[in-house]
Amino acid sequence: MVVIDNAVIVAVPGAMDAGITSALFWGALAVSLAVAFVPTTPVDRWLMGRGKGHAVMRVYH
Repeated sequence: MVVIDNAVIVAVPGAMDAGITSALFWGALAVSLAVAFVPTTPVDRWLMGRGKGHAVMRVYH
């Protein structure tokens, strides 16, 4: 998810220089999270189905 987020932020012109009060910053962030949600949801469901979800794996952090 982080890789996709960073790729979208780099791809959107001016998003790297946008401040936190800028609509461009929040728009690029919203788009990047929406794009990242699509491929990560099936992977998360698959992991949870195998008993390897985030709640189980966090003991290794």
